Amino acid sequence: MKYTYWFFLLCLTPFLLIGCAQQAETSQAEDRISAGLLVTESGLGDDSFSDSAFQGLELARDELGITFDYREPFDKNYDKQLKELVKQDHDVIIGLGYNALPSVERLASEYPNQPFVLIDAVSEKENVTSITFKEDEGSYLIGLIAGMKTTSQTVGFIGGEQIPVVERFEEGFTRGVKEANPEAEVLVSYANTFDDDKKGEQLTKDMVEQGADYIFPAAGFTGIGALKEAQKQDIFAFGVDSDQFFVAEEAVVTSMLKNVNVALYDVMEQLANGESLDGTHKTLGIEENGVGLAPIRLINLTSEEEQNLNEARN
Repeated sequence: MKYTYWFFLLCLTPFLLIGCAQQAETSQAEDRISAGLLVTESGLGDDSFSDSAFQGLELARDELGITFDYREPFDKNYDKQLKELVKQDHDVIIGLGYNALPSVERLASEYPNQPFVLIDAVSEKENVTSITFKEDEGSYLIGLIAGMKTTSQTVGFIGGEQIPVVERFEEGFTRGVKEANPEAEVLVSYANTFDDDKKGEQLTKDMVEQGADYIFPAAGFTGIGALKEAQKQDIFAFGVDSDQFFVAEEAVVTSMLKNVNVALYDVMEQLANGESLDGTHKTLGIEENGVGLAPIRLINLTSEEEQNLNEARN
């Protein structure tokens, strides 16, 4: 009888250990910080704003052990997509872009104990932490390059929707061009959409016909069409939000980096360290590593031009 008991116990031990291990893994998964991300209506694959946010959370997952889920509001039903994420009980819900502001505020009121992060817009709700960027600082650097290097004395800016964040891109770019080259003309067009690459192509063609030899689109997926058309038209262009050189390698000189990935990684690191979000508004510029430039390719700057750019950057 004694031997039968020990035999039974030995047979049972592996299953007990497996069960304990599974319980430990489940407990660890439950303890992980999690995020719900609502990208823009253009969805992932824009090589820009949404992809940068996603990459920030991927890095936080790999380095900090967080988990995350995401939604793409192709139908522009932000409320529905956000509510799905809220019901998953994430530690933070992240909304990208100015267009997400109304829905984030409605859900923040409905779920006052749920922390939210809003990128590129500002909310007064106590449970919404707002993060904006000094796009004008980064765009000013792009404008300096365009103004210094244009040979036609005509450059172009293509915006997505005419909203404050895109207008800051335009303002900084125009100021930089005029600082470097007061005689240069800056063409400005708005596509009124962030997700129509064909519209970006057409606006680029129109600007080339007017003599533009450098264009700067701040227009999401619409801007992808603009960059590719710039390459077809054999002119230079600038990317936005992330390094877009590989979208059009014969056209993209550099890109204005808006480090959404860094900002969201920092948010997740803060939560992973046990710190709570405080519902304040943070504005990130060059000094805060919020904006900057990708490597400069395809063109050569003179020593004087490099000095001018570095002085502006510093």
